[in-house]
Amino acid sequence: MVKELNDSVTYWVKADYNKSGLAQDASPVRALQSAFRKLAKRWTKRFDDMADKLAAKFANAALVNSDVSLSTAFKDIGVTVQFKMTEPMNNALQAVIAENVNLIKSIPEQYLTQVETLVMQSAGRGRDLGYLADELQKRYGITKRRAALIARDQNNKATSVMQVARQTSLGITEGIWHHSHAGKVPRPSHVKANGTKFDLSKGLLLDGEWLLPGEAINCRCTWSAVIPGLN
Repeated sequence: MVKELNDSVTYWVKADYNKSGLAQDASPVRALQSAFRKLAKRWTKRFDDMADKLAAKFANAALVNSDVSLSTAFKDIGVTVQFKMTEPMNNALQAVIAENVNLIKSIPEQYLTQVETLVMQSAGRGRDLGYLADELQKRYGITKRRAALIARDQNNKATSVMQVARQTSLGITEGIWHHSHAGKVPRPSHVKANGTKFDLSKGLLLDGEWLLPGEAINCRCTWSAVIPGLN
């Protein structure tokens, strides 16, 4: 969707930007701005229409994945557990969906606002299409990386939220922190936390903040449940 958005905006800019007298006459600039805002409105609606469906699909996938992981842990010790949708689980699910809807909607909003500023500045200063095209490509790269970061970060956070809700509903109150060893520049506090037992209701106090594994940006840490009577 981000690529389609950028391709649409780039096509529109190439088609409409270089109109005669654009930088000297205020009327063409206003027409350019009006046309861009119509385009932005269409794309904002597309993302809005997609956000609810995509966020719900994502949140439910996170729920299934967290249940599969916990079910496997129980099976490894010879215990079978039937998972049910409890009120805390549903609250956690709805919270994940709402957060993801807002983040998905923020992607085109931020991109389009920044692109409109670029287009208006370029028009007002008489810059050529080549300069503007280069700036749009840079902005696309930034937006694409932001979308990827949101996806990774939300996957980790959603997994943590759903696991806490599920494990708490089963009477599990503690976990053991496991550092992922996956990042190029690991957080020293997260490395040190490896193997540490913590309260699921609070997390661990790391770098002055109470955190669960996966809550910090780009954190890929996980935990194993401390099952009463078995750990």
